Amino acid sequence: MKIHAYLFFDGQCAEAMSFYAQCLGGELNLMRFSDNPEGAEGVPAEHRERILHACLMVGEEVLMASDSLPEQGCGGASEATGVKGCAMSLQVNSIREAERLFAALSAGGQVRMPLQQTFWAARFGMLEDRFGVAWMINCEADKPA
Repeated sequence: MKIHAYLFFDGQCAEAMSFYAQCLGGELNLMRFSDNPEGAEGVPAEHRERILHACLMVGEEVLMASDSLPEQGCGGASEATGVKGCAMSLQVNSIREAERLFAALSAGGQVRMPLQQTFWAARFGMLEDRFGVAWMINCEADKPA
């Protein structure tokens, strides 16, 4: 079994996933509602360029996302207000990589806990990116390549 995160956005999915691909690397695939091989009937014309499904492959890891439609809200919720009650957690092998990712993901966002040494990690920090997604960066021990 594998467990993968699936994020919901309100029209910012392409921008957010492109940002994550820039920060994390990997291969990004986007499918818009207008790309649906079964057609985009039922999707208002002004929303057909929203993302139906996005997949960012980083090695063997997968981050998926889509845009909600206004009448659907965020993943079936009443409104798309960002991710609440959870965080994306990145485990890295070097302090340098932790610092790079923390700086990249926090650009335009808000630092919740600065990246610092803790009793369990060489570096740990928490942030909310500019799309409202919470991230935790954890480097248990510095193992530079």
